[in-house]
Amino acid sequence: MTTAIKIENLSKQYRLGVIGTGTLSHDLNRWWTMNVLRKDDPYLKIGETNDRATKGNSDYVWALRDINMEIEQGDVVGIIGKNGAGKSTLLKILSRVTKPTTGTIKYRGRIASLLEVGTGFHAEMTGRENIYMNGAIMGMTRAEITRKLDEIVDFAGIERYLDTPVKRYSSGMTVRLGFSIAAHLEPEILVVDEVLAVGDAEFQKKAIGKMQDVSRGEGRTVLFVSHNMGAVRNLCKTGYVLKNGQIAMNGTADDAINFYLNSRTEATETFKLIRETPHPAKDACFLTAAIEANKCQFSTKEPISFVFEVQSFKDIENCRINATIAGIDGYPVGSVSNDEFFKLKANKKEKVRFTVFDHNLAAGQYSISFSIGTGNYKNGQQDFDVIFSAFAFDIDTLDKNDPNSSSCSQWNPGWGHTMFPHKTEII
Repeated sequence: MTTAIKIENLSKQYRLGVIGTGTLSHDLNRWWTMNVLRKDDPYLKIGETNDRATKGNSDYVWALRDINMEIEQGDVVGIIGKNGAGKSTLLKILSRVTKPTTGTIKYRGRIASLLEVGTGFHAEMTGRENIYMNGAIMGMTRAEITRKLDEIVDFAGIERYLDTPVKRYSSGMTVRLGFSIAAHLEPEILVVDEVLAVGDAEFQKKAIGKMQDVSRGEGRTVLFVSHNMGAVRNLCKTGYVLKNGQIAMNGTADDAINFYLNSRTEATETFKLIRETPHPAKDACFLTAAIEANKCQFSTKEPISFVFEVQSFKDIENCRINATIAGIDGYPVGSVSNDEFFKLKANKKEKVRFTVFDHNLAAGQYSISFSIGTGNYKNGQQDFDVIFSAFAFDIDTLDKNDPNSSSCSQWNPGWGHTMFPHKTEII
């Protein structure tokens, strides 16, 4: 197959806090070394990995380091990773918004990109004028853009506002128009960042369908960055996982997603969570949370208990804790809406145990989120405080203490996350 994009030894270095090297001595040193001594840039030899969670000792960081990719024409590639992994930097370099520090990129065809809300738009120009301007930037003639105009406007759903300045558009309208322009002006390569998350559910579905048509029906190449693992799994054939500016792995989309989610689970494996600053709730909040068993692996039938320290700021007669369990892809697989209420006194800390019984979860990895509040789905739920993805844990269907327990180590995610209680009988 024809190669659409070839990236070789691509790196991008930034100096923190300032633009350029930051001092006259650094600029002179760089000029002297490169232009007089004919040596490599001395500042490429220094710098630290771009780990945003650590302070570091250097003013230089590598947002990307030694990236090598070869993407075939017509492929749909998902690029995933944590915030700060280098995904958006890579797409900006591919879209020529910024240039790499080292390395080369070879393209085959025109590139259309949708990176951030409003990127490529002139706020004072109308939607119609921005369509023509973006088409001209891509090298299209006015006649070619005019032939596509009705299709672009219809897909974006902004016909009523077509001759209104873009500065008056909402973020969702801007994304709709930007994506519609990028997808319909016939680029050979379409680059889409996380901006689709701004659109509503209906538009996200339309956009993913359009990207599938662009790649499968028209043979164009799509690079897609998203934190929505379901969208990446449904849309992409191959995937790359970026970590601290480097490629951690590449393979099929499913393999990349599983690698990313597994590594994320391992990184967050902890038995206790302590709030450094209490949540600014007016009624009650969580101070600490812990898995009582001090472990992160349970069997299918094993209860899982959590202990919380909670703070109340007023007397609450009917307080409750609810939980939602999500699968490895981030989608909820079950919730506990509690009917067991307890009392809290004003300005007093209490310890509360919360146990999930009979969860019957299939083998796999999960995360659990908690909320504290009053009421439930039956009588009007009100949450005071929420901890999203408080803990990650594994379920192993083999209960080592139960000789009658069956092992299901090759559980297929396509069967679902939960093994429902069941009974079969002949009548």
